[in-house]
Amino acid sequence: MQVDVLNTKGAKTGRSVELPDDIFNIEPNDHCIYLAVKQYLAAQRQGTHKTKTRAEVHGSSKKLHKQKGTGGSRKGNIRNPLYKGGGTVNGPLPHRYDFKLNRKVKDLAKVSALVYKARANKIVIVEDLSIETPKTKDFSAMLQVLRGDSRKSMIVLPEYDQNVYLSARNLSDNKTVVLSDMNTYDLTNAQVIIFTESAAKMFNEIPAEEEAA
Repeated sequence: MQVDVLNTKGAKTGRSVELPDDIFNIEPNDHCIYLAVKQYLAAQRQGTHKTKTRAEVHGSSKKLHKQKGTGGSRKGNIRNPLYKGGGTVNGPLPHRYDFKLNRKVKDLAKVSALVYKARANKIVIVEDLSIETPKTKDFSAMLQVLRGDSRKSMIVLPEYDQNVYLSARNLSDNKTVVLSDMNTYDLTNAQVIIFTESAAKMFNEIPAEEEAA
């Protein structure tokens, strides 16, 4: 699969990058995408919710009145869950929501998400970025040209670039990641994936069985 390399103004540079068919031409697996996104969102939950049981709320442990002879119902102490200020029955306790997912499943999910983007022509390759002075305004203007009508984008770099991150960090409609940190949720959440030329060429260096297993 050949993709033209664009410059920062959206014009073709005359170069192209070959995206390997054994990665970008597989049959995508929707269920793997679902599991990977579900795991990512579950891991974002803090799980710090907590309610107090009757053993933890304030109040006397003395029985309110004797068991029999009052004409009223039987009552324990004031911390009874039926009373205002009493403990909560079966309330939430702190726990983790994340779950384990095999690496092969996560890799297949990422590849599947990339396949969908490639089929929809939502993968853009731009020449390697060279930013001497971070400036969000200029970076935002470049994004508008590269992603066209799409509202959300993700830029994928081969390695960390301080000036690129500083230029893009205040843009809520764009995310900048290193190729090794790319995940399925970000791929599906972005409408356009923008690879730098060096990042795109790294796909040819990844063994197909490792990426698409």
